[in-house]
Amino acid sequence: MTITAPPNQFQNDSPREPKNKPKRVAFIGQPNTGKSTLFNKITKAGAGVANWPGLTVDLMRAELNLNDQVVEFVDLPGIYDLDGFTDDEKVVQTFLETNSVDLVVVVLNAVQVDRQIRIPLQLKALGLPIIVILNMADEAKRFNVGIDLVKLQKNLNVPTHAISAKYGTGCDKAYESILSSLETVDQSVTIDSVVEYFKEHPTQQAELDQVIEGSINMPAVNITTLTNRIDRWLLHPGFGLPIFFATMFLVFWFIWSIGIPTADPVDELTGWFQESLLEPALSPFPSIVQDFVVEGPFSGIATVFSFVPLVALFFVVMTALEDSGYLSRAAYLIDVLMEKCGLDGRAFVLQLMGFGCNVPAVMGTRVMRSRAMRLLSMLIIPFSLCSARLQVFVFILAVILPGPSGAMALFGLYIMSFVVAYLIATIFNFTGQFKNEEPFVVELPPYRIPTAKQVFFNVWNEMKSFMTKVMMFMILGTTITWFLTNFPEGSAEGIDSYAGQLGSFFAPVMNPIGISPFLTVSLIIGFVAKEVQLAALATVYGLSNDALQAQLAMDLTLAQGFSYLLFSLLYIPCLTTLGTIFGESKSIKFTVFSATLSLCVAWVISFSFYNIFNLIF
Repeated sequence: MTITAPPNQFQNDSPREPKNKPKRVAFIGQPNTGKSTLFNKITKAGAGVANWPGLTVDLMRAELNLNDQVVEFVDLPGIYDLDGFTDDEKVVQTFLETNSVDLVVVVLNAVQVDRQIRIPLQLKALGLPIIVILNMADEAKRFNVGIDLVKLQKNLNVPTHAISAKYGTGCDKAYESILSSLETVDQSVTIDSVVEYFKEHPTQQAELDQVIEGSINMPAVNITTLTNRIDRWLLHPGFGLPIFFATMFLVFWFIWSIGIPTADPVDELTGWFQESLLEPALSPFPSIVQDFVVEGPFSGIATVFSFVPLVALFFVVMTALEDSGYLSRAAYLIDVLMEKCGLDGRAFVLQLMGFGCNVPAVMGTRVMRSRAMRLLSMLIIPFSLCSARLQVFVFILAVILPGPSGAMALFGLYIMSFVVAYLIATIFNFTGQFKNEEPFVVELPPYRIPTAKQVFFNVWNEMKSFMTKVMMFMILGTTITWFLTNFPEGSAEGIDSYAGQLGSFFAPVMNPIGISPFLTVSLIIGFVAKEVQLAALATVYGLSNDALQAQLAMDLTLAQGFSYLLFSLLYIPCLTTLGTIFGESKSIKFTVFSATLSLCVAWVISFSFYNIFNLIF
């Protein structure tokens, strides 16, 4: 069924005088509506994270100069209801109460427009100027969802557009409508109290029915689609989980096989830069300065750059899986097992999100209304093998298990992260310390083929954030490591250096798990940021990547190397993650408990593996 477009009756071409105060446009919508995709498309992926007064979270923000007027675009968290009480809904409520807005862009999923029309009606009732965007119009047509935009726009009495943010269809007209709507706005709006308003003026079902009547025609519920046919296999109670784990194994095999070779040309480039440009430029300076720059910050930065292609490849694969709709099904499949742990499928999805970075995964626990489940999820998320640790694992596995065995070991470590996390959750659930009674509801979107452009923008934003954080911590971490390994002056081969002394101090605890003093130092520095862990190791040894691998191949046994990886996987999360846990839990006691638990679990697992392995082999 075709979607009939209305006349552009809301256009207003009258020019407005520029103002000093930027106008503000807020994007609001339910999760998985493509709201952030449209936001990135309009802002050209130039948005950055911004901190807002009165809010405990950071939001995506971008400023554009449009028609001689600075306009600020803000992407708010996905919500299901303005009258809700989840943390994300509270964030949106607080934002509208503490920040004025000139226009709200409400993004709805056109396939589910009948269930999502409540939000624009609530925003209208609050007196906010809005424009409604029906995204995924291509899917609505494919699923025989009939939408008469002329009548829907008339019923809503606001500008309404059907688009596909994924393919760009209709986006130009929607963008022009946003500009036109901004031209007609006389003043910004701030809401006194969102919750109090809806207590006095609840949204009536009759109002919803009136808007939907005659403008939206939903297909029969039992219609057979390609998604239904695929789900018969991927959600099968017997085949679903094996297919999922096989898929994840292939993912990590692909990352291993393609990602490792990409480090060689980057190493050659950084090596050429050091020999041909950096060292000649530093030659007039004292030797201690040369040594500091080459073995300190530059060594760390070169190490990170060598793994940039690997990390980018990881984000490409995970973004494609997420955009395809498969990860939501993974949450559904695993929910039966998660229930035994006192969690649900959302916690599993957050664990998968933690593969990229633990920080947004911890922040993602806001979608859970049960504080007990939120805390339990925050407790186990740091066990996820994040992308920062990925480079460490690939490097060490290439030393102790070169070839295809390394890929299998990498997949095994990911499985181990899940097993340990959910074993810990099960123990706490059994003791009743994190009692949860919240039901699990997950929306399964239709399968989609991710576009190259969409994946590129997502990966670009992820890598920008990743590299910004890495560079900040890298300078700090490698500087500290260089100082520890080079002072006091005259220390022999690092044995008497501060690093050697620090490693020796912890030797009684680390020797039983096969971790040497120098490896211990890299773990200590890794607390600042896991990205620095490998660079710290290179600085401690004073060797480049290739030379370091050769040295470690002589120094490490298989048992020692794998014990080091297990400890790296499970021990205390990075400083940023701990700070996020504190920010989300609002409890220093819980944060300290989380860090202590991680350390204890890491030591026990590494001790068990190291001693059992040596006993058998």
